[in-house]
Amino acid sequence: MKRANSITDVPGIEVGHAQDHAALTGCTVILCRKGAVAGVDVRGGAPGTRETDLLNPVNLVQKVHAILLAGGSAFGLDAASGVMKYLEEQKIGFNTGIAKVPIVPAAILFDLNLGDKKIRPSAEMGYKACLTAAKSAPAEGNAGAGTGASVGKMFGTALAMKSGIGSVSLRIGGGIVIGAIVAVNAWGDVIEDGKIIAGLRSGKVGPLRVGGKNYFADTQEMMKKSIGRGILGFASRANTVIGVVATNAKLTKTEATKVAQMAHDGVARSIRPAHTMLDGDTIFALSTGNKKSDVTTIGAFAAEAMSQAIVRAVKMAPPAGGLPGLKNSSR
Repeated sequence: MKRANSITDVPGIEVGHAQDHAALTGCTVILCRKGAVAGVDVRGGAPGTRETDLLNPVNLVQKVHAILLAGGSAFGLDAASGVMKYLEEQKIGFNTGIAKVPIVPAAILFDLNLGDKKIRPSAEMGYKACLTAAKSAPAEGNAGAGTGASVGKMFGTALAMKSGIGSVSLRIGGGIVIGAIVAVNAWGDVIEDGKIIAGLRSGKVGPLRVGGKNYFADTQEMMKKSIGRGILGFASRANTVIGVVATNAKLTKTEATKVAQMAHDGVARSIRPAHTMLDGDTIFALSTGNKKSDVTTIGAFAAEAMSQAIVRAVKMAPPAGGLPGLKNSSR
């Protein structure tokens, strides 16, 4: 099979998007119809999640059937109900003896500030995302949970840039594949090779010169200055990076949790600052196969995949909502 260079290269993983481009919001479902061992790690100070407690290794359920990533702030968690409806129709779920209950953990990001705040991902949108799920490479940029994503929001959206959703895969030998998908809605800036490629703008240069000299203000530098102090109010709280790493390597729930933890290293490499009190950064890890490997190796490359996916999320995002984007921009 031709390599998709996305998380769908991991056997057993399908991805589907549903979105409203006018309202600038959407959701993304990562389906694992045969079930996947899962872990999660939440590093941001303002998370919005569903069914994450059951992923604790001490708890009963061993496998999930989907992960939902959605916009809409806490309202977007409703989209998981649509995913459950779809999976129940497919007779997929945890067998309780009375009914099969689909296990669908979810995480949301805040995009109400960019499009129509009254339109959020719903159960219907979650169901539609399942109908589009496929093993082929999913759309990137302004799609699914990344439809209303943005970065560089120290001053709200006034000087922010458009971001989106990105996905990559890595093959590390022994038939092992590691993939990542992430919706990047960070408070900080996105970094590649030590340089800011998307984030807080200085306001000195027009949107057709994205990345030009003096284009970026540099969020972390601004935090040092008096102008950057005391402005961490509600206007800058519309953030969060949410994503999934997956592998066909065999992992226990404990090991999947460790991989999710290590995948956050990729967030820290590519977003500056990361894991702030204004972000709800949440990463899930999935294991779909039986390939032998050690958890340290899987975690190390999960972090690399996450870092690359974050960069793709901003590079594939065209302008939207009045914000400049890297795709189709003059640099």
